[in-house]
Amino acid sequence: MTAIMCVAEALSMVAFAAYATLLPLFQKEWSLTNTEAGLIGGIAFAGYMTAVPVLSALTDRVDSRRIYLGACGLSALGAAGFALFAQGFWSALFFQFVIGAGLGGTYMPGLKTLTDQLEGPAQARATAFYAACFGVGSSVSILLSGWLGARHGWPAAFILGATAPLIAAAMVNVLMPRGRTRAQPATTKLLDFRPVFAHRTTRYYIFGYALHSYELFAQRGWMVAFLVYSASLQPAGTVAGVLGAAALAAIINLCGPLMSVTGNELALRFGRTRIIFLFMCLSGLLACVLGFTAGLPSVVVFTLMCLHHALMLGDSAALTAGAIGSAPAERRGAVLGVYSFVGFSAALTGPLVFGVVLDLAGGNQSTLAWGLAFASIGIFGALAPVARALHAKVYKNL
Repeated sequence: MTAIMCVAEALSMVAFAAYATLLPLFQKEWSLTNTEAGLIGGIAFAGYMTAVPVLSALTDRVDSRRIYLGACGLSALGAAGFALFAQGFWSALFFQFVIGAGLGGTYMPGLKTLTDQLEGPAQARATAFYAACFGVGSSVSILLSGWLGARHGWPAAFILGATAPLIAAAMVNVLMPRGRTRAQPATTKLLDFRPVFAHRTTRYYIFGYALHSYELFAQRGWMVAFLVYSASLQPAGTVAGVLGAAALAAIINLCGPLMSVTGNELALRFGRTRIIFLFMCLSGLLACVLGFTAGLPSVVVFTLMCLHHALMLGDSAALTAGAIGSAPAERRGAVLGVYSFVGFSAALTGPLVFGVVLDLAGGNQSTLAWGLAFASIGIFGALAPVARALHAKVYKNL
């Protein structure tokens, strides 16, 4: 079941990173500013945020597979619409929003479909593999989108992104058991999330995931563009262009899944809070200097990007497994909905802040601007030791 849901997850995400991968092409073709480009990249998360609280909470009441199937159809419609009708800023904004809403109905409801069938350590490990496969899905999306976009034009990447979710829907419908639903108390309302925030341990995981998502999705959204800029500073003969940068970005993304699973195993052994704060701090510190390295040899830039991505994913599965483990069984869908909503709210903000800083600091042909933009997403992780100290003080006084 874990394998089925992981493959389906990767298929459902084929359109997810297509825009970010082909961002240099869109900026040139549509004359987008960095702020506009960042807003289009971030609006998918607004679509996700709109859909996920309702759709994830519904999985406590109806078979989660039904939610998953409908969301796969929505993803397919968004990608097909982008391929056929996107012509500039506003139309791209709309279809990216739809693609994000589709992801909101597949990612966490898909995890609910899987974890409903498991308990205990098996549930935590299945969660780790599923969360890790978000990186696999991103890598597949980057690689296929870059290859198709460079050779057949960007609409081809989105046509593939419209087809793959339908295959995922068929897999889940045929191969996965029904999701578990439980009768809700008469006083429980679908979108009443106060009990979720009232649970102190769950609340910490939710806010931790927000910081994680802010840095991660900003880096993913601007990774290809940064690699293209870095390649432009290299000697003649260095691999450059969208296709070469997309291939490198796909490899960088593949550093995440292994680290996500490893981080969860370390959390099980050494303590979840300790491991989460450790990886947050290390990734944040590296992000604060990463952009300034654009002019270094390409192998150094690539290695640092791999390391940064791996460190960012070190706390991913540990956070998600912790949130699920802290949630009462009858509210697991609601907890996942809030968890995703808050996390992807930060994911919406990250790419936009990155683009705004890039514009204000001199544009995407300035190494200083890239350095400050990366620092704007790393600063919160770098301050993780302060947060941990405050957390320990508050926890001690309660």
